[in-house]
Amino acid sequence: MASESRGAFDELLATLQEVATRFAGDEWMVTSPDDVSEALRSILHLLSTGMETQFEDDPAHPSFREIVTPWRKMLGDNPDARYHDAVVHPAGTYAVRGNTGGAIYVSFTVEAGGVDGGMAERTAGVLNDSELDVAADGSFELTIGGPPRDRAWLALPGDARRITVRHYWEQETAPATPPAPSLGLAITLVDGEVPERPLLPTDAVVAASIRRMATFVRARTVESIPPPGSGDPPPFVSRVPNQFAPPIPPGNHALAAADAAYSMAPYILGPDEALVMRVQWPQCRYGGVALWNRQLQTFDYLRGKVGLNRAQAVADEDGAATVVIAHRDPGVPNWLTTEGRPFGLVFW
Repeated sequence: MASESRGAFDELLATLQEVATRFAGDEWMVTSPDDVSEALRSILHLLSTGMETQFEDDPAHPSFREIVTPWRKMLGDNPDARYHDAVVHPAGTYAVRGNTGGAIYVSFTVEAGGVDGGMAERTAGVLNDSELDVAADGSFELTIGGPPRDRAWLALPGDARRITVRHYWEQETAPATPPAPSLGLAITLVDGEVPERPLLPTDAVVAASIRRMATFVRARTVESIPPPGSGDPPPFVSRVPNQFAPPIPPGNHALAAADAAYSMAPYILGPDEALVMRVQWPQCRYGGVALWNRQLQTFDYLRGKVGLNRAQAVADEDGAATVVIAHRDPGVPNWLTTEGRPFGLVFW
C-alpha cells in the first residue's frame, strides 16, 4: 500500500545513494578503496547522529542529546570535549539546568537557520559558565528565550532552531574516553506558543521525520563541505599544507564557539616525514590540538594519541611546547600519530 512515509523512505534511500556516489567518489577526490570506505563510514555516522538527535524532534518537549561520541563523529569533534544539543522554537521560553562536571569550560550557543534537518546558518548567541551562577557542586540554571534577563539568559532570534552545549576538560592524563560525570542537562518549555509534535506517529509525522534525515545527511555532506579546492574557507582555515592561518575567533560561523579562537590547516606527510609545530599557549580557558580526517572526524583517540591539550603537553625550557605529527613514534613526548594517513587536518 502506498503511503507518504514509504515515499519519504524511498527518498532517503535515494539521498544516501547520491551522497555515497558524490561525497565518497571522484567529485570529492575520494578514489582509493580506503578513502571511499572512510567517507562511507562518515555518511553512516551522520545518519546515526541524525537519528539520535533529530528524528524525534519536538520543540515543545525537547531534551539534550549527545551529538558525537568516541565512536560516532561529525563536523569537528574534540577528544577533550562532550557536545549536546536540543531543538528549540523561537516563540518558547526554556528553563535549562545542568552541571559543569568538573569541566574547565562550559558554553551554550544558539544555532540559527536550517529548518527541518538543515545545516545551521550561523551562531546567533553564546553564553559561557562565567556568566552563570555555578554552585559549589557545579550545578547551574539558565533561561533561554523569552523576555531579557540581567544574567544567565540567552535570546532566541526568530530563526533560532537548536541549542548546543559544550563541556571541555583539560586533564594532565589523557583519558581513554572523555570524562563522563553526570552533567544533569535538562531543558523544559515553561512559556510560549510552541507547536507540539502529535503523540501518535502517524503516516505524515513519520514521513516528515524521514525527510528530516535525508536533509540532515545531505546538508552536512554535499551541501556544506565543498569539493577540495572549491568554495571560500573560513578565515581561520588554511588551504596550504603544513602552514596555519593566525588563530582568530570564528564570529558567527555556524556550529562554532563564538568566544573561542580557531586555526586549522591540512597536513601532508611522506613516509619518513614529520610536521613539527611550536606553540606558545595563550592565556585562555582551554588550549588544544586534534587531528581530523577530511570528513571532519577525529582520528581514533580511544586507541591512539591524536589530540593534545595544554595540560598534557610537555613544555620546553622556554615554556612553549613542541608538538610533532608523524607516522611512527619519533621518541618525543608530544607526538600525535597520523594512524598512517599521509593527509589529514590539524585543528587548534
